[in-house]
Amino acid sequence: MERETLVTLLSMIFGGLALQVLAGLPAGGSAAVDPAVLERQTWLAVCSPLAPVLVIAAWLIGWAFTQPDPVTGLDPYVIAAVWLPFGLLFARAAVRAVWALVRNPPECGVSTFGFLQPQVAFSPFLARRLDEPVIRAALAHEHAHARHRDPLRIWVAQIITDLQWPWPQAQRRLTAWLAALELARDEEARRDHIEGADLAAAVLASVRYLGELSPCERTGLGGTQLAHARLIGDETTLKHRVSRLLAPSSRAEGASAKYFGLRRALVLMVPLVLLAMTLGVLYGPRIMSPLLGLTL
Repeated sequence: MERETLVTLLSMIFGGLALQVLAGLPAGGSAAVDPAVLERQTWLAVCSPLAPVLVIAAWLIGWAFTQPDPVTGLDPYVIAAVWLPFGLLFARAAVRAVWALVRNPPECGVSTFGFLQPQVAFSPFLARRLDEPVIRAALAHEHAHARHRDPLRIWVAQIITDLQWPWPQAQRRLTAWLAALELARDEEARRDHIEGADLAAAVLASVRYLGELSPCERTGLGGTQLAHARLIGDETTLKHRVSRLLAPSSRAEGASAKYFGLRRALVLMVPLVLLAMTLGVLYGPRIMSPLLGLTL
C-alpha cells in the first residue's frame, strides 16, 4: 500500500476514533456575562475536538517518514474494513458541507452570505415594513457578521459537528455557539450606537416575516446549518435575546481581552504539532509495527 494512502486511512481511523470519544463528553456551559467572551468560549468548545486529530495526524506523518514507500506486508482489505465506518462518517460530513454551499438559500428576510467577502442580503418585502432606524439596526447586526466572516465560521462549525455524529453533545455545543454568536453581534451593533429597542424590533419583524412565508419558501431553514448568518438565530433563544436587547447595554469590553482565545490556541498548536511529528519519527516504529503486525 502506498505510504501516503496508508497515512491518510490511519489518520481517518485514529482521528475519527478520537472525535467520537471527545464528542461523548458533556457539552458543558459557561458563566461568562460578556457576549464577546461567551461567543469565544463556545467557539473554542466547538473547535477544540479537532486538536487531538491534528496531533494524531502529525504523529502519523512523522512515523511515515521512517517507512518505505510503498509499505509492504499489510493486508489492505483489513485496513479498509477498519476504515470503512470512519470513511462513511467523513463522507457524510463532506456531502453535507457541499450541499450547504450549492443549495439555493431560502428566503430569510435579512442575512449575510459569502466566505471571503461576505455580503448582506435584505429582502425589499421586509424592508418596506420597517422604519429607517430598524433597518439600520438590522444592517449593523449583519455587517458585524460580515466583519467576522461568520458564514465561513458557521460552515466550518457544522463540518466539525457532523464529524462527531451521532453524539447529541456535539450538536449542543454548536447550538450554544450559534446562540452566543447572535448575542455577540447584537452587542457589537449596540457599540456602534444602535439602539437595543430598534434591534429587537428588527428581530421580531424578521420572525413575523418568516412566519408569513409558505412552507416551500421556509424549506431549508432547519436541518443542516446554512452557510450564511441570519438575523434571528435560534428561535429557542428569542425570548432571552429580546430581553437582553431591551435591557441597558453592559459595555463589558474589558473581560474580552483577558480570555484565552482561539488565536492563542492556534499559536500553541503549532509547536504541539511539530512535537508530535518529531515523536512520530522517533518512537512511531516501536508502536506502529506491533499494531500493524496484527494485519500481516
